[in-house]
Parts: sequence; C-alpha cells; structure tokens
Amino acid sequence: MSDTSVNVRYMVDDVDAAVEWYVRHLGFSLISNHAPAFADVKRGALRLLLSGPTSSAGRPMPDGEQPRPGGWNRIHLVVDDLLAEVARLRIAGVRLRNDVVTGPGGSQILLVDPSGNLVELFQPARR
Repeated sequence: MSDTSVNVRYMVDDVDAAVEWYVRHLGFSLISNHAPAFADVKRGALRLLLSGPTSSAGRPMPDGEQPRPGGWNRIHLVVDDLLAEVARLRIAGVRLRNDVVTGPGGSQILLVDPSGNLVELFQPARR
C-alpha cells in the first residue's frame, strides 16, 4: 500500500453537526457530505469518516449490538502552541474533557465532539 493518507471512522449522532464542528474548530476541510448517513473531512494526511446512525457502518452487528459514538480511542492532532489552542477553543465553547496534562513527551488535552468522540491535541516537549 503506497497511499500516505490515514482513514479513521467515527460514529456520530448528527453528521451535519460533526462536519461543522471539525471544520470550524479543528481546521478540517469537507470532502463530501451525504447527510444524514455519512460525510468525510480531511486535515493533512488524515481523512475522517463521519458515519451517522443510518450509514452502513451504523447497522447492528449480528449479535444486535449497535455501533455508537464515544469510547476512549481518539485521533491525535499535533499543535505548535497548545495553550493558545485551548484558549481559542474555550472562547468558541468547545467542550474540554480535562485540563492540560504534561508529561515527559509533551502536553495534551482532550476535546469532545458533538457526539461524544474524543480528539486529543498534543504539543511535543521541547528537546
């Protein structure tokens, strides 16, 4: 496989709300929108597939379990100035899951999209 893009699927409750959130707050650009079922957005090499309850990805599994948003898996976006991004997102009313956490590798914070999916913003430690 020589494709340099990475595709990640998030289940969302509302495709249009998810598209607006990712484009407005995190700088994604719209590739296509087939709401209410599906849309895809792109940032750099990341293509994020936003699948609503009526998408093929939203169909129940053989055991009856329904795919749904949420969980602790997340996309990880590297930023140059985490504190500036946090301030900008707070002003915009974006829901933050925690405060900035700093460790030996850098600093991070978790954002919550309109469906409850997590997005991690990460600023690497200066070396």
